[in-house]
Amino acid sequence: MGQNGERVTRSDVAKAAGVSETIVSYVMNNNRYVAKEKRQRVEEAIAALHYRPNNVARALKGKRSNQLLFIADQITNEYFSRIVSEMDKYAYEAGFLISLCANRNTPEFVSQIISRQYDGIIISSISFPMEYVESFSKAGIPVLMFEHSTHDKRPENVATIASGLYPGARMAVRHLIGSGRKHIIYIDRISKKGNMSGPTGGYLDEMRENGLSAGEDTIIAGCHSEEELGEEVVKYLKDHKETDGIVGRNDMVACIAMYTAVGWGKRVPQDMGVVGFDNSSISQFCFPRLTTLEMQREAISRAAIDMMVQMIGGKHPENAKFETKLIVREST
Repeated sequence: MGQNGERVTRSDVAKAAGVSETIVSYVMNNNRYVAKEKRQRVEEAIAALHYRPNNVARALKGKRSNQLLFIADQITNEYFSRIVSEMDKYAYEAGFLISLCANRNTPEFVSQIISRQYDGIIISSISFPMEYVESFSKAGIPVLMFEHSTHDKRPENVATIASGLYPGARMAVRHLIGSGRKHIIYIDRISKKGNMSGPTGGYLDEMRENGLSAGEDTIIAGCHSEEELGEEVVKYLKDHKETDGIVGRNDMVACIAMYTAVGWGKRVPQDMGVVGFDNSSISQFCFPRLTTLEMQREAISRAAIDMMVQMIGGKHPENAKFETKLIVREST
């Protein structure tokens, strides 16, 4: 909206950028070459004027793209492939196609997405800046975020799904404490960017509420490869022989940690209990089989698409919240 409450138009953007409306259209649709300097002026004008394409009018004109975008930090692991597969099914039934894209985390990445005019964006990323989410909102694009951390204020056109990571981490710690473990560490995911993931808070809160020591010194995070993770686990166990429990951010890192601990002389579950996250296929075929937490993939996927369709239709759905299920196997 403009200063007088009037909706900013494409013509206003063109005047502010000193270009034709056609150039603005090319930039918005990203379907023609536009010189870098002109493109930058248009993008700056869009941001300055808080231009929001009229999605309703566009839909009435038959210009809805019927495309959704799912942005994730990691797109190669089994969890994301399975949840995208579920979402694709429900999206197709609702008349949409869904694309999976790795987070590039740059202003250029955000501009490219806005220019393609997706009908809606789903984000599962712990590192995606809120200012980029605000850019999507200002462009009039509905956004659904998988909640990994708490934000005091979210932009307009943004809804959230809590998939159960935080309570799941607390459940994992409670299960280990219930089996007599007191020196429990948290193994974060392997990440090229070294970002710490959402369940960390659940681990810390549950440990502290039970009067157990937990902090940065009981968390292994920032590993960039499987080899580095194994080395860090060995290093930790050398210095902390009392360690008797491991919570892994996903089943893969939990299995790597368990394998490393066994190689270091620990017996599982006699000396150490291990809990993973995701109930992926590796959890059932490693030895001993891994106790893990399973998220409600189908229900989460259905809710995500339902919420997205509601937002595209101009409604404001209530935020969704899901719990996880503990699957106990031989590792505990």
